[in-house]
Amino acid sequence: MKEWKAGVIGLGARGSSMLKSVLLKREDLHITAVCDLYEDRAADAAAMVREKKGNLPFSTTDAEAVITRDDVEIVFIFAAWEAHIPLTVRCMEAGKPVAVEVAGAYSVDQCFDLVRAYERTKTPVFFLENCCFGRRELMVLNMARQGVFGEIVHCDGGYCHDLRDEVAYGEKNRHYRLRNYLVRNCENYPTHQLGPIFMLLDMHRGNRFLTLQSVASKSAGLHEFIRNNMPEDPLCNAHFAQGDIITTIIKCAGGQTIRLTLDTTLPRYYSRHYTVHGTKGMYEEQTDSVFLDGDPDHTEWHKHWGNAKDYEEKYEHSIWRDFLKDGVRGGHGGKDWLVCEHFVSRLTEGKPFCLSVYDMAVLMCVTALSEKSIALGGVPVDFPDFTNGRWTLPDGAAETDRL
Repeated sequence: MKEWKAGVIGLGARGSSMLKSVLLKREDLHITAVCDLYEDRAADAAAMVREKKGNLPFSTTDAEAVITRDDVEIVFIFAAWEAHIPLTVRCMEAGKPVAVEVAGAYSVDQCFDLVRAYERTKTPVFFLENCCFGRRELMVLNMARQGVFGEIVHCDGGYCHDLRDEVAYGEKNRHYRLRNYLVRNCENYPTHQLGPIFMLLDMHRGNRFLTLQSVASKSAGLHEFIRNNMPEDPLCNAHFAQGDIITTIIKCAGGQTIRLTLDTTLPRYYSRHYTVHGTKGMYEEQTDSVFLDGDPDHTEWHKHWGNAKDYEEKYEHSIWRDFLKDGVRGGHGGKDWLVCEHFVSRLTEGKPFCLSVYDMAVLMCVTALSEKSIALGGVPVDFPDFTNGRWTLPDGAAETDRL
């Protein structure tokens, strides 16, 4: 078994969780270096590595010191959003294969930087979108490929998660979301359901995103939350640029449409709004139900909510059949383990990832394009073609091996 010497950059809530629940439990990873801008976080991570693995890794607040170490062969990036692309580019320039946590890009130019760095160095890079490995997402993908839903016409997705605590207490918890919500108004976290939709619609395999338009509601939820829960905090007088609800419509070359919703600053239950509409039926995540042409009870479908489980025996994806047999591990219901497994195993075998650098660039640029569209009053803006025309080839010219 190949054992990779790995460096981990970014050890806040997400990084420390991935380190504890996935990276330190893998026999094929040897953590040799840890890094965070906050020295105590790096030190805590180093102590965790020593406790679990027996070695004390190099600990630093300087990411460059990790990337350039001889005993670091691969890098995991869980840093703040704005650092993802610059750090990923540096890893590629240093010849270190890199897996980077999801985020949106701050500019389209950054996304081109990502693509150019890959084309210049050919260093493997993988976008850690764990929702592509969700059990239901993969089952629905399998059903779609077998024609159960007919011709796919429209998909919905979103990130609907009450994060008022996380944002409002961002200074105390040293979380980067606060500074983003104060100054940016955009679809800031687009990929959790857009990633699975991207694969289901065969993007960059004869299809691509053409245009995007976004609108933002007013910003009121955070202000009211802070006023009611933190009445003495200076943030009571702050203006948050981020609208409470961001709605984004994407038009695809294949004629499909996609609606994304960002809803993180109002009271609500968690949902990713995953919905697939085809000519023969649909799947809806919020009720976890499959509705097919000819099914009864059109007007009383609530009686059939949860029926997606009835399709598992026939349509469970092979990835999850094996995972259930071997034992589900890792955070977020196993998705964290599977996305890391994909990166490490494909890297070891020298095989392409399910998401390429071109896929990563277009998914991340949704944030920058939505910010532009909102600022212009919701007008459509064009997606760049990061593949330079190769998306037209149906065999996957964008260097991917789909799940």
